[in-house]
Amino acid sequence: MPIVGDRRATLIVFLVLCSILVSLPNIAAVRAAEDSWTSMEPMPTVRAWLGVAVVDGKIYAIVDTINYEYDPPTNSWTTKTPMPTPRNTFGIAVVENKIYVIGGSTGDYTYTNVNEVYDPSTDTWQTKTSMPTRRSKLCANVVDGKIYVVGGGQRTPNDDFDVNEVYDPVTDTWSTKTPMPTGVDYYSSAVVNNKIYIMGGAVSSTNLNQIYDPSADTWSFGASLPTGVDSAAAGVSAGDTAKERIFVLGGKQGLDAVKLNQVYDPETDTWVAGPSMPTARYGLGVAVVNDSLYAIGGREGWVGFPISAANERYTPADFIPEFPSWTPLLIMLFAVLAVAVIYKRNIHKRNQRRRNQ
Repeated sequence: MPIVGDRRATLIVFLVLCSILVSLPNIAAVRAAEDSWTSMEPMPTVRAWLGVAVVDGKIYAIVDTINYEYDPPTNSWTTKTPMPTPRNTFGIAVVENKIYVIGGSTGDYTYTNVNEVYDPSTDTWQTKTSMPTRRSKLCANVVDGKIYVVGGGQRTPNDDFDVNEVYDPVTDTWSTKTPMPTGVDYYSSAVVNNKIYIMGGAVSSTNLNQIYDPSADTWSFGASLPTGVDSAAAGVSAGDTAKERIFVLGGKQGLDAVKLNQVYDPETDTWVAGPSMPTARYGLGVAVVNDSLYAIGGREGWVGFPISAANERYTPADFIPEFPSWTPLLIMLFAVLAVAVIYKRNIHKRNQRRRNQ
């Protein structure tokens, strides 16, 4: 009888080892899906110079007369109520699950300071107090419930603004803060640890990394972009399932669209290169849902102004899915340990029986 127990334990060990060998390709496949791009359902129509925002896990792509809602789990788009003032190259931000669209260009180089807010829960828009300075080609960022609209410009590159205006949605009022060191437009921007990073921009400012601290109302500089670009878009992995970093995607060098993925770590003030976007684009929008980045729309080039409807999803290298890629190995390790304990217990029982004989 003891021999039967030993054989059973040996058989279990053999089966576990076989399962590990069989599972290795699947584990590798899960890992391969990380740090990679996937093409998702494109927008219903091509669009560039759009703004994107996330509310309750859904992405809203807004520009001109378009307001599309994208649902990542179903990989599908629906049409929502367009904003009252059709425009592009505006700032977009989310506060209390409402989307604020500020400034921009209404066409034919007509610049606006309009401030309109969209409520996805009711699919309705409201007009709020206008921004003090008319401008476009800018970003909007939220820190402590307030919206910071920095830089931007008007028609010519020499009209780059250094203005720093702040909107309080609670009081529906604007205030002015310390201007940025170098005025830029067509830049990308993101917030990490309540600091605003203004990256790149048109003309001579393409590789600048200007950092604003709202609590101190002061500016500083971070490590410059490895490759200077304008008209890129940025997104931040929140640190929930991937390390907190800023991803500057796409953009333009001269007249050429690029597919760059430049990754910045604010903690170490360093840059690395990530896998390039499948489609080179500028004037795109980037949204982050569950630490995956969605690069949406944009222009694919200057000559002929080809416009894109692409929707490409990037999963960072250290992304931790609901069941991480190392989970099967961990389960198997526990299984091997359990089998080892059983095997050791059988040997102990066998030796005890021999002593008792």
